[in-house]
This record gives sequence, structure tokens and C-alpha cells, in this order.
Amino acid sequence: MPKTEATPARPSLLLLDGHSLAYRAFYALKEANLVTTDGQHTEAVYGFTSMLVNVLRDERPSHVAVCFDRSEPTFRHTEYAEYKANRTETPEDFRGQVSLIFEVLDTLRIPRLSLAGFEADDLIATLATRGSAEGMSVLIVTGDRDALQLVDDNVTVLMTRRGISDMTRFTPDAVMEKYELTPAQYPDFAAIRGDSSDNLKNIPGVGEKTAAKWIREFGSLEELVNRVDEVKGKVGDKLREHLGQVMMNRRLTELKRDVPLDVEPASLTMGQFDREGIHKLLDSLQIRGELRERLFKTLGSAEPEVEDAFEVELAMPGPDEVAGWLAAMPAGRAGLAFRGSYGSGTGRIDAIAIAPPGGTAAYLDPTRLTQADEAALREWLGDEAREKAVHDAKGPMLALWAQGMELRGLSCDTALAAYLATPGQRTFELDDLAVRYLKRELRSEAEAGGQGSLFDTDGEAEARDLALRAQAVRELAEGLEEFLSTRGGTHLLGEVELPLVTVLAEMERTGICTDREYLAGLESEFGAAVKQAVEEAHRVVGEQFNLGSPKQLQTILFDKLGLPKTKKIKTGYTTDADALAWLAGQTEHELPTILLRHRDQTKLRTTVEGLIKEIGDDGRIHTTFNQIIAATGRLSSEKPNLQNIPIRTAEGRRIRQGFVVGEGFETLLTADYSQIELRIMAHLSGDESLIAAFESGHDFHQATAARVFDIPPEQVGGDLRAKIKAMNYGLAYGLSDFGLSGQLNIPVAEARALKDEYFEEFGGVREFLQAIVAQARKDGYTETILGRRRYLPDLTSDNRQRREMAERMALNAPIQGSAADIIKVAMLNVRRALAAEGLRSRMLLQVHDELVFEVAPGELDALRALAIREMGSAYSLRVPLEVSVGVGRTWEDAGH
Repeated sequence: MPKTEATPARPSLLLLDGHSLAYRAFYALKEANLVTTDGQHTEAVYGFTSMLVNVLRDERPSHVAVCFDRSEPTFRHTEYAEYKANRTETPEDFRGQVSLIFEVLDTLRIPRLSLAGFEADDLIATLATRGSAEGMSVLIVTGDRDALQLVDDNVTVLMTRRGISDMTRFTPDAVMEKYELTPAQYPDFAAIRGDSSDNLKNIPGVGEKTAAKWIREFGSLEELVNRVDEVKGKVGDKLREHLGQVMMNRRLTELKRDVPLDVEPASLTMGQFDREGIHKLLDSLQIRGELRERLFKTLGSAEPEVEDAFEVELAMPGPDEVAGWLAAMPAGRAGLAFRGSYGSGTGRIDAIAIAPPGGTAAYLDPTRLTQADEAALREWLGDEAREKAVHDAKGPMLALWAQGMELRGLSCDTALAAYLATPGQRTFELDDLAVRYLKRELRSEAEAGGQGSLFDTDGEAEARDLALRAQAVRELAEGLEEFLSTRGGTHLLGEVELPLVTVLAEMERTGICTDREYLAGLESEFGAAVKQAVEEAHRVVGEQFNLGSPKQLQTILFDKLGLPKTKKIKTGYTTDADALAWLAGQTEHELPTILLRHRDQTKLRTTVEGLIKEIGDDGRIHTTFNQIIAATGRLSSEKPNLQNIPIRTAEGRRIRQGFVVGEGFETLLTADYSQIELRIMAHLSGDESLIAAFESGHDFHQATAARVFDIPPEQVGGDLRAKIKAMNYGLAYGLSDFGLSGQLNIPVAEARALKDEYFEEFGGVREFLQAIVAQARKDGYTETILGRRRYLPDLTSDNRQRREMAERMALNAPIQGSAADIIKVAMLNVRRALAAEGLRSRMLLQVHDELVFEVAPGELDALRALAIREMGSAYSLRVPLEVSVGVGRTWEDAGH
């Protein structure tokens, strides 16, 4: 038979209604309250991007465009001035998110269209009509039912029902099934029904059923109008009375299919998307891994960015062959990859791959080594002179310790290096970094999660997988170090962050001792307080209800009790903590205060429950410290998060009583920096008045208040001191007039006047803050005293909200980041000094600007002196660092 050519695939055009979908995404995720640490809401951009990725994945269109409304009036407003006049004001949390969606689309190289005088629906109708005529199959994604008039054999509408993931596919048959009308009849039906969202009035007393019945009976609106006298009864009278409104509705509902667009459907193709640009944008919006991974998986073929994959020759040394292989390994840094389970204080390494430069990679199973091989591996891993690169080394380091091995000679941690290169990023997966920095793909050769013998096919595939990762780590280390050298991060990596990995691992392995019985009693006490608050709330209301249900709270507070309405939200009126505090101040009713107490006690009980769950078999809590989370460089902790324990409340201090000195040690010692961020502010700004306030010998906030208000320090009362304290700390975080007024509960004008008085005395601070932003806008980044950079591309953004957020970050990052640098240097200094002086005392925790130690018997005086000396000399400021020390059996007792 003669060979026949395959029929080419029919081109498909995907058209999306941008504003419609953005609004639906915003409201669908509003309760999730997706906000960056800098205050930017991202519900709409996250939901829209997620929906877009899903549709692109499922439909695989050859052509695509997203159409948007414009702010200018359209031809519909010209005919009907009240068109959409009933629309509520754009929600404050939504403002600015459409421009972020624009950025997403532009970075993905997806065409977006708008035209003055027309709505997105009209552009979609025009492109759908043209595309259909050119032989394309067209899919329209929207939440606007007017699009149903476009449905035909070539045009399908995907209509959002609830949220952004529940959609209905409308073909001609589906339209007929739902409305018993054809798509061509739909606008006639809609004209009679009206549309409250567009402020198109309906006919009083005439609903959807009657409207559909008339169109089915007469065939069209035109025929209904011609025979309007045949419609009997009161509804007929109403129809005739409102016929002018109906006809106008019909003209406004009709979508324009001839908008003068200067693009054709065939030109609406996706370009090669900017992968690095997407990374930076999602980093800035703090959108984490799942959506990012789904996006790249869906659009991965859009850009031929990956040049090739990694290649590796694999060796699998048998019994008594490992020592020889290690001895023959080529000189130079090796890449290491591990497979196992990691945890603070526990863990297990199941396999190790070692990829030396220019040689064959080896796969080792620690459980199958002979005694001689195990000794050789232990020696090689612990050899400081043998350079090694590892991805996220702390976990493997802990697991190796659990198996009697040490990891030394770490010259690069590729996760840390990537973090220093792009600190705003939220994930640092090895395969993604390989593509970003090396343009090479880390292809998996084994089934995910597969296990198998080293001597069967599956086992060899897994071995090759791990060897490829080791090779990728080795090559990525070189690429990242080269990249970091252009950004001034080499010193930070080599002298601060890498040595700190071992320090943090030691702290995690050691953990801090807890009084389980005390914490259990505290949990019971907080639980009883929660129960009491519930009973009191039921008593004052006179009925039982769920104190954790916002819906029930709204009914009780605003309907049953008639309390003043709070801020309007989608589900009614907010009952968040700020709203309850406002209600407590506005009314004499005791319920808001009881509800606040219930929430506080519930949070405290949950905190203590979480702590108890994390107590290990050794009676100690082994928190996990994170080095690559905060863009400013600050450390954080999790499982449990010890930085979340309140320290300024009596209840929080009681929780700290549950952390105690362990057996065989004498006491706990805490050492923290006094007002470190303000000292850094004085150092960086060089403001002589601020420096003088520190040198005065008076309480710093008292001294600064005295200078601002021109009174002797001893005349500064608590109120004036509180005002200046808010200023001192607030300025380092870009505190606005409005923010200061909220903190001090004073009018905005008074807050503005207070700031003016402050800057009149501390003019150098004002000049410094202005210079920071100006320099960052010029450079594109801020820098700490150790050269830690934070890149802020939004400083030049057209979006005012994002630009102002970036300006606040520019004010804060050098100060908070410098404080983070100093505490890290202090931790390294303290550890070295402990070893040099042969002390058994050990460092347990780092929380904010505080270090917590467990003191060995007889070492208290030596440790106190060591901590003050090493922390105080971590960096030389114009205002010397001051270290406060406390001692006690519990963490709280050791506070000061």
C-alpha cells in the first residue's frame, strides 16, 4: 500500500478572561490569606497562575492569549451611563495583583491583550470568531456567562463554577442541556433575565424560567417583541412596560465580534519563557515549590534551555575494594550525595555516592562494608584535607554522626551557595539549581522510591541515580562559586555559612533538656483555661456555640448581640483578633474579651502540646535550625519553632520554665546582645547624636527621648519613653506615619509631628535611611556589613504597592541582616573558644539575638567571661556591642 502522510494536528486557540479569573482566584483563596512577609497579597496571582498552568497542561493549546478589561469607559458606558455602576470598590487586598499577573504572563511569554473602549469579552469574541474561521478549535476560559453566546461546533467555553478549579465545559449540547436554549438564543434570554453584576435591570416578577420559556416559545427576542401582545397576564404587562430596558440589555449583552485588533489568532503563540525571570518573580512573591514545579513541568518544553544531561561512569566496589578505590581517587574536590533519613539528633545513611574530578564515581552501601573498608571510608570522610561538596550538608552530617562517622573538609554546600546567590528564593532543589546555573538536566534513571539489591538492575539504576547527583553537586559547586564571586558572597560562604553548618548540627544533636512533667501540667492548665473561657462565653450569650467558627461568631456578635459591625469581608464581618480588640474597646460587653482570652489560651495550649510531642527519648528537644529560609540571613527554627515562644508575656515566660539544665551540668546561661539593631543603625548612619545617646550612660530610649524633647533624662516618663522606643525600633523597619500612629494609638498627624521632632535631632539617621533606598535603587540590592546582599528589583516597579514594600525592605535588610551576620560570627567565635579553652560547656540554642548554653560544673565564671568576650568582639562598631548574661536552672530563670 502506498504510504499516506499523517493528518496534521488541528491548531487550537486558548482564550482566557483575565480580570474575571483573577477576581475568582482572589475570592477563592481569600480565606487562605496568602501574604508575603512584606505585606503583598498574592491570592489572585497564585490562584490565576495555578489555574493557567492546569489549563495549559490539560488542553495543550497551540495558541494562547489572555484578555483584560481596561479602566477607560467602553461603548457600553456611552449608551448606558449606569453600566456596572453598582460594582463595589476594588478590595484593597486585590489592588496591585493584576499587574503581578501581567508580570507572570510577560515572563512566561504568553500574549496578553486589551483595547481601550472594549471589554475583555469583546476581544475574546473577536479572536474566537477569527480563529474559528481559520480552522482552529477555540477554548474560552471565563467566569462570565455572556461567553456562552459564542459556543458553536468550533468554540467551547470552560466556565468556572466555584473557585477556580471547579469548571463546566459548555458545548452546544451542554448549553442546550442546561438552559434548553441554543447558544445563539442565550443573549436573548440574558436580556430578559438581566444581569445584576453589570447593573442591567431585570423585569420585576420575571425570573430565569419565564425568560427561557418565552425564548423557547417565540424562538428569539426579536420574534417575542414582534408578538409581544400575545404574552398575557401580569407578566405580559411587565414585559411591555420594560421593553425598552430589555432591548438595551440585548444590545449591551451582545459581544462585539469585530473589534479592531492588530493581531491575528495565528500570531498568538507562546514564546520561549524566561525561566530565571519566573524564578525571580516567584521568589519575590514567596510562592513555594509545588506551583513552581508544576509550572516548569508543564511549560518545560517551551524553551530549549537545557543543553545536555550529566554523565557519569559508575563503579560499585565490592567487599574489601573500597579502601583501594578511595586511595586511588584523583586529587581535587569530590561531590558527595547521600540517601537516607535525617533528623535532629537521629538519622541513618543508607547509601553514599562519591564523584571525584575527572574520574569514575563510586556507590557505597555503608551496611555492606567490611571492617577495613568502613575504617577507610570513615578516615576519608573525616579528612579535613580532602575537599568535599555536598548539597544541604547538615542532615547527612547528623546522620553520619549517628553511625559513628564525621563529615569534614566541606568546601561547598550547594544549597547554601545558591541561597547566598539568590536569598529571596524559597526552594533550593538540586535538579532545579542544575538547570538554573549549569543549563544541564539531572535526569532520574530509577523509579522514585524504588529499593533493590545492589546487584540487580534496579539497584544499579538507583546507584547511578545517586552518582549522577554527586556529579551534579561537584559541577554545581564550581558554577555557584564562580557566580558568587561576582556578587561578593565568597567570604560569607567560606568564612561564615559553611563553618556554621557544623555548629548548628552540633546544637541540633545536643538539644535542650525539658521538664516533661512540668510541661504536661502547663498543658492541662491552659486546657482548663480554654474550657473555662468556652463556658463563660456560653453563659454570657445564653446558648452554646463554637468559639472557633467565624460564621457562628458573626451570628452571635452582630445578629444576636447587635454589636457594632467590624470590617466587611466576603463571608460577612471579620472576627479576627484586631476586630475583637476593637469591639472590646467600643462596647462594655464582656464577650469580645472572653473570646480574646480563649484564643490566647488556645494558642498557648497548642504551643505546649507541640513542645511535648517533640521531646525525644533522651528527654531533650532537638529543634532544626534553618540557614536558607530568611532572605535577611537570620536563622529560624522548626520542629518545634522555639522563636515563636512569647517572651514578653507571663504565660510565655512560664513556657520557658519548661526548658531546664540537663543531668551532669550545673546551670543554664543565656547571653544576648543589647539593642544590637539600634547600635548597627548608629554605626551605619554615623549620627553623632545617636552615638552620644548610647555613650551617655543613661537608658538608651530614655536618652534619645531626652534629646528629642529637650528635657533632662530623669524627667522622661514612661509615656515619652514608649513613644521614642517605638520610633527607635520602627525606623529600622521603614515605619510609616500611619504605622506609628497605630502602634502608639495617636492621630496620624501627631505621629508625623513626632517623626519630624525625632529627625530634627537625629538628622544623620534621616539622611542614612534616604541614602540606603537611593543606593539600593541604583544598585538593585542592599548590603550588610559583611557584604550579604538582598536583591530588590521592585524598587523600580511601576506597581506603587510593590515599590513601597521594596523600599521598606531596603531600609530593614542592611540592619537586620547585619545583626544576623554578627550573631553568626559570634557563634563561630564562641565554639572555637570553647574548644581552645577545653571547656565541656556547650551551646544549645540560638533564638533571635540570644545564645543559650549548658554550663558544665565549675565552668560558670569561665563561660560567662568567654561569652561576653567572644560575642562582644564579633564585629567592631562605632557603638560597642553590649552583651547581657543571665544564669539559672531554667531558660526563664536564666533570662535577664
